[in-house]
Amino acid sequence: MNDRSAMIIEDNEDLGIIFAEALQAAGFETRLVPDGERALAQLKESVPRIIIVDLHLPHVSGEAILEWIRSDERFDESRVIIATADPRMADMLKEKADLVLLKPISFGQLRDLAARLTPAGSED
Repeated sequence: MNDRSAMIIEDNEDLGIIFAEALQAAGFETRLVPDGERALAQLKESVPRIIIVDLHLPHVSGEAILEWIRSDERFDESRVIIATADPRMADMLKEKADLVLLKPISFGQLRDLAARLTPAGSED
């Protein structure tokens, strides 16, 4: 696992860019993935430290991606953040995520949260 990697699974390009910039400000290398199918393909090849998942995605839902991540022990140390505007779905899935953010989410809020999720000693 790369302790400085983050994957943003978000189909709203503008919001994905905001997430990426906030994570980059906290020292993370980011990858923006716009749909669930591509996200699963990339997650089979890499294990990011932080994964932000929108629940409403094209091709494969964020809920299915979350289930897949939690079933794979390679992701045991990854921090998974749900980002959604759907409070009902967020409430249903909150036990499977490390953090739930209800949209709209500010740049500063995400940057500060990403900095808190950075493992101790990885500030090199």
